[in-house]
Amino acid sequence: MEQIGIDVHKNESQICLQTEQGEILEQRIHTRRDRCAAVLGPRPRARLLIEASTESEWVARCLEELGHEVIVADPNFAPMYATRSRRVKTDRRDAQALLDACVRGSYRRAHRTSEAQRQVRALLTVRENLVRTRARQIQVLRALTRREGLRVRSGEAASFERRLGELDLPECLRAVMGPVLATLEPINQQVEAAERAIQQVVQGNALVRRLRTAPGVGPITAVAFVAALDGVERFAGPHQVECYLGLVPREKSSGERQHKGAITKAGNPRMRWLMVEAAWRVLISRDASGEELRRWAQRIAVRRGRRIAVVALARRLTGILYAMWRDGTDYDPRRSCGRATPGATMAVA
Repeated sequence: MEQIGIDVHKNESQICLQTEQGEILEQRIHTRRDRCAAVLGPRPRARLLIEASTESEWVARCLEELGHEVIVADPNFAPMYATRSRRVKTDRRDAQALLDACVRGSYRRAHRTSEAQRQVRALLTVRENLVRTRARQIQVLRALTRREGLRVRSGEAASFERRLGELDLPECLRAVMGPVLATLEPINQQVEAAERAIQQVVQGNALVRRLRTAPGVGPITAVAFVAALDGVERFAGPHQVECYLGLVPREKSSGERQHKGAITKAGNPRMRWLMVEAAWRVLISRDASGEELRRWAQRIAVRRGRRIAVVALARRLTGILYAMWRDGTDYDPRRSCGRATPGATMAVA
């Protein structure tokens, strides 16, 4: 079987191919479906290795449709680039290193997200962009009113335009704010449409509804958690999920010296941010279901400060959601902080 390494980029990709006779062929092509089909379609079935990236999924599917075996590899796996010089980096050398890794088998497969969860991730990305755009517009409008000594009272973002209308604004200021105000209503409508689509996902997914029973976890957080993990069987335990989402501390230890720093912030930044927001909700709310978690976080806050306590709580919530998914159970406050009735399974490993 032929072996191929492809260094995939947005515009152009570098191909390094080894034939069954051991001959090395190299070619640079435009990263388009038609060029992939023209160059690799006529060739016999081959094993291809590409890095996980923004373009990797559609490229992999395109090549699989041509009859090839495609391996999407984790780019953070250092042995994959063992033969590449660190002093000189080019696309050609990267493609050669990928070919070598494909031949030797020195790669680690990256998880390929299911089509259903890819669509959910895209929906969450669109909603997040709309919400951030609306927040920026509101910040501009608030700044303009403050310049005139006026204040817009607090409230939800969706009702900002109505609350702004309560102020006696000078005509010149209204004219200046007009173009920004004109964008708010369409953005609000699009945000509502995105949230309706997410609500449909919630209603059609029993797992998402189960995760929502945990304190601080709303529909967006539950949907995003399922989309981020894509399968509970991928992880050996809750600590692995916490590492995957970058909620564990960095560590640089050697011998008798041990040093732990800030969290790694690896993985999905949206999911990490949502888990921290969920932890804040638990900490500041008075919901009885989160009382045990709240007391646990408050004890940490006394020793280490509130921010560290919130991140610790986000990490524990991540483990709880994983355990609820793995065990198929709803949230149980009695087991949230490691206490359970005799013979019961712990909610957090």
